[in-house]
Amino acid sequence: MPANQSLSRPLPSAIVRLACVLTAAGCLLVTGCKVDVHKNTNGDNKDVKIQTPFGGMNVQSNQTTATSLGLPTYPGAQMVTDDGDNKSANVEMGFGPWHLVVKVVHYQTSNPRKDVVDFYRKALSQFGTVIACNDDTPVGTPTTTNEGLTCNESHGHTHVDLHDSDNGYNLRAGSPRHQWIVGFKDSGPGTRFSLVELELPVNDNQSSAKAD
Repeated sequence: MPANQSLSRPLPSAIVRLACVLTAAGCLLVTGCKVDVHKNTNGDNKDVKIQTPFGGMNVQSNQTTATSLGLPTYPGAQMVTDDGDNKSANVEMGFGPWHLVVKVVHYQTSNPRKDVVDFYRKALSQFGTVIACNDDTPVGTPTTTNEGLTCNESHGHTHVDLHDSDNGYNLRAGSPRHQWIVGFKDSGPGTRFSLVELELPVNDNQSSAKAD
């Protein structure tokens, strides 16, 4: 798996489609591989589980909630479940030491964005320092978390594109490898927001450094 990664906010669907194709194709060459697919009433793949002797992948769609990410739900907010590629998802992939977890859920509220931002700034503080970003530019201070997470992720070889949020405005907490992100978008009189939890794999350089 390449060290450089790009995760964008239809990220559940993009990862699911690519991972399913690659992993299922690999299963054709592996003895002891098992693929389970559960479809919803519309015939869409809702849950996918692939197991191989070397690892596997588990995908669950529209079952992820704020609680799944260790965060509270904004009071009165409604989950967005019918927006095509932007459905909630929980993607877990593990092959040997390589491990990736992506959890995403989208909500809508009639309240103004400032109220939602204040709520999640407090909620994210359980994970340490909270920073605010417009795309990869910090907004105010602090500009980095105690664990080394910044708005500019190029040093970590991972880009998280929250292009669906206004001006890329988002709050972040955690570390470069395990982070929580809340992205915001004004939606008419209310606010739409997305909660993201990422657990990223160690790249080859990091693995080598730990081995030294």
